[in-house]
Amino acid sequence: MKYPKTRNQTIYTVKKYQSADAQRWNKFVAQAKNATFLHDRSFMEYHSDRFTDYSLLVYKGEKLVALLPANADGNDLYSHQGLTYGGILLSRKQKLQDVIAITQEILKYAQQQGFISLYLKQLPTFYAVMPSDEFEYIAQLLSASCYRVDTASVINYRNKLSIQSNRMEGVKKADRAGLVIKEEVGFDNFWSEILVPNLKEKHQSQPTHTLEEIKKLQASFPENIRQFNVYHNNTIVGGATIFETKTTAHVQYISAGENKQELGTLDLLFYELIEQTFAHKDYFDFGISNEEGGTKLNSGLSYWKECFGARTHVHKFYKVAVQNHSLLKDVLI
Repeated sequence: MKYPKTRNQTIYTVKKYQSADAQRWNKFVAQAKNATFLHDRSFMEYHSDRFTDYSLLVYKGEKLVALLPANADGNDLYSHQGLTYGGILLSRKQKLQDVIAITQEILKYAQQQGFISLYLKQLPTFYAVMPSDEFEYIAQLLSASCYRVDTASVINYRNKLSIQSNRMEGVKKADRAGLVIKEEVGFDNFWSEILVPNLKEKHQSQPTHTLEEIKKLQASFPENIRQFNVYHNNTIVGGATIFETKTTAHVQYISAGENKQELGTLDLLFYELIEQTFAHKDYFDFGISNEEGGTKLNSGLSYWKECFGARTHVHKFYKVAVQNHSLLKDVLI
């Protein structure tokens, strides 16, 4: 059987995002195969003062077919540094040869605008609603370098492991202590009593989101950003902030008081979240346990997550010389 030769002769147009594109952008994000609510402009722009936005829209004729959430920093174009993940966002209908052409046009445009390198922070596969690993193939064609890999601890509900006995002992402690879990709309108690003091004392750091920022984001995405707190005798002793996407419940923040081991605070909380609250999802993502640009692993934290049945997925970061768009010219045969 002979297969027809195909060459993508369609004219693609790349445009820089403008505020007038917001509605079109958000509509595309809602239907894309590899986007989450983090790519909605209402989320992206909560920290617009910290980044020089240089997001791109790619059209095939008059039809919007791809987005690149991005920011500029000198001569470099970054898959948006204010987001946990990004990459090229695609419509569900895009085939591999289309994505090759789209990537080529993005790189051409970036070169025309004076950029030297494109840094892509890929979307972990478990957030996509359909297979979307096209760039993993395209990267080799472009001689792209994978300069960083982070490890996420993830539970796959379709092949779920049992929670280990050491964590279940903590659940029993919590039951005996009478701990109560509450989902709450407000973030004040968790931020002021638990999260901020713990980060300041243990890591000399602050949460990525201020209290006002997380409140604003939750108001925009009430079904996606959820807060669960643990109480002992009506006093907050721990909590977790969950970012819920179409496929995944992601733990954005975890923190508990000094007596967490004695009370079994986090064991009870995550037992409930994993086994009941988010059991309908495809994945439960504890997030990364890496430090120093992915080169170090917090082994204790990673082990703790794995005791709940989580196993490793990766976040990959690529660097591409934009001039290498020419390497995609004769790929299709």
